[in-house]
This record gives sequence, C-alpha cells and structure tokens, in this order.
Amino acid sequence: MPLDAARAAFEWLVTGDHPVAVDGRLFAGLPRRRVPLNELRDRLLRPRCPQTLRDAVWAHLVLLARTEGGTWTVGAVGVALPALTSIAATLSARFAGDPSDIHAAVLAGFVAELETIDLRRPRIMLRLRWAAYRAGHACVREALDAPVPSGHGFRSTLPPPPWGHPDFVLARAVAEGAITAAEAELIGATRLEGVPLADAAAERDVSYQAAKKARQRAERRLVAYLREDLRRDADTADRECDVAARVADTVAITDVQPSPRVTTLRARAGKKPSAHVSPRGASSGVQGCGTRPASRANTTPSPEQPQRRPGSTPGEPRCA
Repeated sequence: MPLDAARAAFEWLVTGDHPVAVDGRLFAGLPRRRVPLNELRDRLLRPRCPQTLRDAVWAHLVLLARTEGGTWTVGAVGVALPALTSIAATLSARFAGDPSDIHAAVLAGFVAELETIDLRRPRIMLRLRWAAYRAGHACVREALDAPVPSGHGFRSTLPPPPWGHPDFVLARAVAEGAITAAEAELIGATRLEGVPLADAAAERDVSYQAAKKARQRAERRLVAYLREDLRRDADTADRECDVAARVADTVAITDVQPSPRVTTLRARAGKKPSAHVSPRGASSGVQGCGTRPASRANTTPSPEQPQRRPGSTPGEPRCA
C-alpha cells in the first residue's frame, strides 16, 4: 500500500543516532532542543496542544517541504499519517475493489496541497486533511461510476454503504457545485467536528453573525440540492416501475391471444373465435369423453348397435 511505504520511509528518517528533527526553540510550547519528527507528531496529537502551536509547526513543515523537498516532504507526510490513514480507512471500508488506488489518491492529494495551501490562514492541518479527503473521494467516485459487467450489459451502479455519510455528502455537493469548498469546510468543522461557530468565525476573520449567515445560506442550498437529488431518484424509480408494468402487460396479452392457426381453422368452420378455452356444457370435459361417439357423415348408426371407428375396441372410451 502507498501509505505503508510512506510509513516505512518515515520510520527510516526518525531512527538511528541522528533522526530528522526540528528546532524546538523556535516554538513556544516545545522543549528547547531538537525534537525528532515522531515525537513532534505525538505532541501535536495531544488534546491539550494549542491550535496556535499546531499551525506554527505545520507552517514550518510546509515551508521546509516546499524549499527542501525530498526528506521534508516525507517528514510532513509522516507527521500527518494518522489523519491520512483514517481517511483511507473510511473511504475504502466498504469498497469491494482494490484500495491501493484510494490510498495513493489520498497521499497524492495531501502532497499536492502542500504546494498551494495558504499558510496565513489558521487550521493548516485541517485544510490539508480536507484536500486529501477530496482526492480520495474523487477516486472512489471514479471507480464506482465506471461501467461494470452485468447480465444486461454495462451500466453504472450506486455505491454500497456507507454512501450517504456526511463527509461523502459534503464532498459530492462540492463536486456538483451545490456549495463551495469553503462552505463545506465551515459546515464540516462546526457541524461534524464540534468546532464552535465563534472560533470558526475568528479563524476566518469575520464576525460571528457573518459566519452564521454564511453557514445558513450554504445549508439552505445543500438541503435544496439533497431534495432535488431525492426527487430525481424517485422519478427514476417510477420510470423503471412503468417499464416493468408495460412488459408484464405485454406478456400477459400475448399469453391469452389464440394462435393464428386456431383462428384460421375456426374461421373456415364458420365459427367466431371463442374467448373460452373449453366449452361449458354439462357433459363437456374429461368426464364426458366417450359418452357420445362421433359418427361418419354418410352413415347413421342404429340405436342397438352404434358403429365404431376402425381400430377401436368396443367398450373402451375414446379418450382412454
């Protein structure tokens, strides 16, 4: 797996007598010494780690990855591995295909964002995580939208659960233009990750009311998009039901129609086609078979000795 390879490369960087490290004296809250990257990762994951320290360290790592490349790019990936592994596990949990492409897409999305992310804005790691998630989700959508073999030819199918997960819904809404990536980030942070709206507003340098109204507008568009999506699904299901009903009606009509040969014979006999398969007389049916032997057109049998047909046995019913 690509993430396993990244983990192995990162472990190689932080082992030995001279592990790759950052100068802790540059950051308030870190020991005043060189801090190896694996220890730095553990410190940043602590719940009590201040957000300002996280942003300062990540800005430093991103700058080193941009200027130095190579070692520091692998180092940044290694520090972010817990988040990247969680994203890949979420996206490939119910995916029936090979998850290697999903892991590679998550890793590629993270590395690509290192080159373009705005380091002046807060929550750098959160935005890097969203970039990795969007890249992995796009890979899942591409795999699921590809035609698959079936009994009725090639077609696209809906993905299996957990389709409908809130993160999937936001990513799909962004991909289809219902909301923007910034609005999805605001909704995801405040609704799904528990970030207070006041903190989110402060991070974006806007007032609380402005952030609240922006989220309300985005959520209204998101709800309208989801309702329209449900309506399209319902219309598709109705059309499929109508097609199935028409096919069933056609099969039923075909089954009850008489064959052309039967219709022709009836017409020659001067009889109208009957809607019934068998007559309804009291003496008709299997039980009445043999009670009235058929006679030839030019011979009238006597009441005492009915004339039988050649090859038949006296006393034996004709239908036996």
